[in-house]
Amino acid sequence: MTGGRARAWLELVRGPAALTVPGDALAGAAAGRAPARNTALAMASSVCLYWSGMALNDWADRAEDARDRPHRPLPSGRIAPAAALGAAAGLTAAGLALAARGNRAQLATATALAATVWAYDLKLKHTAAGPAAMGAARGLDLLLGAAGAGRVAPAALPPAALLAAHTAAVTHVSRQEVDGGNRAAPLAALATAAGVAAAVARPGPEAGTARGCAASYLLTAAPALTRAAGEPTGERTKAGVVAGLQALVPLQAGLAARAGARAPVPVLLTLLGAARRLSRKVSPT
Repeated sequence: MTGGRARAWLELVRGPAALTVPGDALAGAAAGRAPARNTALAMASSVCLYWSGMALNDWADRAEDARDRPHRPLPSGRIAPAAALGAAAGLTAAGLALAARGNRAQLATATALAATVWAYDLKLKHTAAGPAAMGAARGLDLLLGAAGAGRVAPAALPPAALLAAHTAAVTHVSRQEVDGGNRAAPLAALATAAGVAAAVARPGPEAGTARGCAASYLLTAAPALTRAAGEPTGERTKAGVVAGLQALVPLQAGLAARAGARAPVPVLLTLLGAARRLSRKVSPT
């Protein structure tokens, strides 16, 4: 594969944004006390399902992108629509196969996640239910990690809800990243981020680490969202979305710490640095 074609595929699957995915499973595994082998399978499965969603998204939006984002891989002709759809199907199958190697609970959760991803891309994205569906996908991704223990522990549900709330809020902002819009969406995302950070910073296991991660989460998301609220142009709104995506990583670290797991924190913060560097070269949205 040539360098140009490799870059096109990296753009299609949103390479920088994919670095925000493994932390979902790590946070879920911390809450569910899942074994390391099944956590690794959950991480690999979730990345495949995320990539499938990105490829399917561009296939479904190829006519819209030809008008609004002609630089993307499909409208620019660098990747054929049939190849993108085939990749989406193949990556979905790979994600489900990896989950099946863990246990039945992981396969069931991965199946629900895949169904949510396909429903979002093909039907729900441009409806009022779109942000909630995207939030549900992130929540299920965390539960996929928790399911590595053989079942989804009740302790995994609150962190999944926090992750879903953040994702839904950022997805609502993303609807304005082409032409800009009003201040309501970034203001709502800021309020959501404040509430999520407060929940992560509550007293509990590894409270000091969790509070530090909550602060990092806010410092990652809030400045760009504040600028988008002050001047909701397309450029500033897109920057707010990128910041919201990157803020997922310290949020995941904080959720893992709240579950009593400190070890994933430096790993996730390293991923945040890598996502920021790659975002300078390839757009994560």
